[in-house]
Amino acid sequence: MADTSIEQARSLASRGQAVSAVALLEAAGSAGNAQAWMQLAVWRLAGAPLPRDLVAARTALRRAVEIGHVDGALMEIALSANGNGNTDAPDWSSAVALLDRAMGDPVAAAQRALLDEMALAADGVPLLLPKGEVLSAAPRIVHYPAFLTPRECAHVASVGAELLEPAQVIDPRTSRLVPHPIRTSDGGAIGPTREDLVIRALNLRIAAASGTRVEQGEPLTILRYSPGQEYRRHLDTIAGAQNQRIRTVLIYLNQGFGGGETQFPLLGLTIQPRGGDAIVFDTLVSDGAPDTRSLHAGAPVTAGAKWLATRWIRAAPIDPWTIRGA
Repeated sequence: MADTSIEQARSLASRGQAVSAVALLEAAGSAGNAQAWMQLAVWRLAGAPLPRDLVAARTALRRAVEIGHVDGALMEIALSANGNGNTDAPDWSSAVALLDRAMGDPVAAAQRALLDEMALAADGVPLLLPKGEVLSAAPRIVHYPAFLTPRECAHVASVGAELLEPAQVIDPRTSRLVPHPIRTSDGGAIGPTREDLVIRALNLRIAAASGTRVEQGEPLTILRYSPGQEYRRHLDTIAGAQNQRIRTVLIYLNQGFGGGETQFPLLGLTIQPRGGDAIVFDTLVSDGAPDTRSLHAGAPVTAGAKWLATRWIRAAPIDPWTIRGA
């Protein structure tokens, strides 16, 4: 019956009957259906098919958690930490307190154990960073060895694994998703509702290493390259973007595969992937134009699978709910 109510609500919403859909979900939620409250929360957070309403979203999410929705509890923790769904600023301490309350859940316990291994300030910002090695002055490319621990790499890969799908891009002529013309990997972005406290702490680490605010980063994207897959030569900037990508952070999540080197052909620079290492490089010149010297490629993988985490950083804070495209 619960699933039927949600399916009916989704059908109503798809036909433009949002008011009726909300009424149906609220009735089901009041009758004890936690998933109905979760559906309302997701709609209100995403801004579709209902207008975005952070207060209503968090209210619905809290009701789902009170009924006992475990995934809802983890989502509430993520949103408390990153502020995407808060009426106030990100609140790391409240998120950690919520995590501690959920310690009966093995997923929450595993996340807490990883956090305990990190040297973090009270707001989740790293107290220490590995020392970087400058590989190129112009464009600036910095290599950070052991940027992530093996356990952190495994966590990022596990969170991203269920999000993987063939790389796609929006066709500007039709506005439809089509196969990516130069990237043949599988990928997925860890959006605000999945940004658990470990991922949040790592995004704060990325911000510190790149000298930017965490709000400037696009959702952390996980890429998996199987044999024969590659990312051909490209720039990370977006043509015509009002809020341009200024910096890229690449984190290698594993090693032991064949091929997959990161190549900067105009600089004669090739970087051999090593699990846990990170590369941070600039994508613009001083006047804000794309730096063509940052042209780079991910060489074809010849054996095994290459796992990579990428965070593209914009000039100004972004809305992670609407970041697709420019």
